[in-house]
Amino acid sequence: MNPTYKTTTDTSPSYADIKGIIDNRSLSWLQYTTIFVCFLMNMLDGMDVLIISYTAPSIASEWAISSEMLGMVFSAGVVGMAVGAMFLAPKTDIIGRKSMILICAILMGGSIFATAYAQSITQLSIFRFISGLGIGSMLASTSALASEYAPSRTKDFWVSLVISGYPMGAFLSGLVAAEVIPTYGWRTMYILAGVASAITIPLIFFMLAESLDFLFKTRPKNALQKSNHIMVKMGLAPLTQMPEVKLEVRKASSFSSLFTDGRKVGTIGLWVAFFMSFVTLYFLTSWIPKLAANTGLSLELAIYAGTVFNMGSFAGILTQGYLSGKFGLRKVIGTFLILTAILMFTFSAFSGSVLVLVLFGLIGFCIQGGFVGLYSVAARMYPTEVRTTGIGWAIGAGRIGALVGPLLGGLLIGMNVSTTANFIIFGLPAIVAGIATYVIKSKDVS
Repeated sequence: MNPTYKTTTDTSPSYADIKGIIDNRSLSWLQYTTIFVCFLMNMLDGMDVLIISYTAPSIASEWAISSEMLGMVFSAGVVGMAVGAMFLAPKTDIIGRKSMILICAILMGGSIFATAYAQSITQLSIFRFISGLGIGSMLASTSALASEYAPSRTKDFWVSLVISGYPMGAFLSGLVAAEVIPTYGWRTMYILAGVASAITIPLIFFMLAESLDFLFKTRPKNALQKSNHIMVKMGLAPLTQMPEVKLEVRKASSFSSLFTDGRKVGTIGLWVAFFMSFVTLYFLTSWIPKLAANTGLSLELAIYAGTVFNMGSFAGILTQGYLSGKFGLRKVIGTFLILTAILMFTFSAFSGSVLVLVLFGLIGFCIQGGFVGLYSVAARMYPTEVRTTGIGWAIGAGRIGALVGPLLGGLLIGMNVSTTANFIIFGLPAIVAGIATYVIKSKDVS
C-alpha cells in the first residue's frame, strides 16, 4: 500500500516529508537496481583505467617504444580524468545524473574500442584522454546518484559499495588480460573492453533512475511526471504537484558555491585529503610489483603483489562503509589513512619475506578503505544542486596527486632510494590525508 504523507498544506507534501519516508523504509527494487548499475559502471571505470597498464608491455614491444613515451600515454589518461572530474562532472548538476552517466559510458566505450585500432602514440594518447574524461565524470556522477538513493542511515555503506566496483573491475580485468593478451594480442583486450562498455548503455537507459533529489530541486521539464514515475516504482504515492523546497536550496550550481554557506574549510580539507591519498595510492598501484621484486621475491610473487593489494582494497572499502555507519565517517576514514602510514613504516620488517604479500594486502585494505570513504564525505557535505560539482572538483584535486605520486616514485627509484625509504616517504601523505579528514567540519558529516 502506498504511504500517506504528513503535509503542511492541502496540496503537496514537503521535500523533507518524502525524504523522511525513504530514509525509514527498506530499500525498494528500484533503489537496489540503481545502486547495482552504479557499481557496474565503476567496475568498467576500474577496467578502463588499468587496461593500459596490462597492455603496455605488449604495445611497447610491438611498436618498439620507450617507457618514457608510454609515460605520455599514462599521463594523458590521468589528465583526462582530472579534466572530466573538474569540468565535465559539474554539468551533471545541470543535465541530471542519468544523462551524464550515459554520456560517460559512450565516451568510455567508444574510445576504448577505438584504441584497438590505434596506430601511433599520438592516437593512443588521444583515445586515453577521451576515456579519462568519461572515467573522471563517471566516478563523481555515480557517487552522487548512489548517495541520493541510499537511506541516510546506510548512505556511507552504499556509496562505498558503489566505489568498490573500481578495484573489483581492475582485479577482474587483470585476470582476463592474463588469459587474452598472450593468446590473442593486446588489441583484442580493447575490443572486449569496448564491447563490455557498449552492453551497459541499454542497462543505463532502461534500468537507471534519475535522482529524485535532482528532479525535486532543479525542476527540469516534465519533472512532476518523471518524479511520479519513479515514486510509484518505489512504492510511494504519486504527487499532485512538486514538493515544497526552500528557495535558498534551488540556486544555480557554481564553483563558488563550494566555498559558501560555511563550506570553505571543509572543501579545502577535502581537497587536501584527496590529493594526499592519491599521492600514496597511485605510488602503490604503479610501483608495487617492481618494489616487491626489488625485495627479492620471485617474478610470479611480485605480480601477485598487485592482485593481493586489490583484494585487500575491496575488503577494506566494504569494511569502512560498515564501520562508518557505526562510529562516524570522519573518525573511521582518518583512522584507516593513518593506519596505512603505520603499515608502510613497518615495511622493513617484512622485506624479502613472503609475508610482504600479507603486508600489501593490509595496506590495500587501509588506503583504499580510507580513500573511498572520502567520496561519502563529499556526497554528504554538498547539497544536491552542487553535489556532483563538489565531488568532481575533489576528485580533480586528487588526480593531480595521481600524477605526482608515480612520477616522484619513479624519480626516487631511479635515484636508487631504498624500498624501505620509499615506503616511509609515501606513508607521510597518508598521515596528512588522515589529519585533513579529521578536521573537516560539516553538520552533515559524522
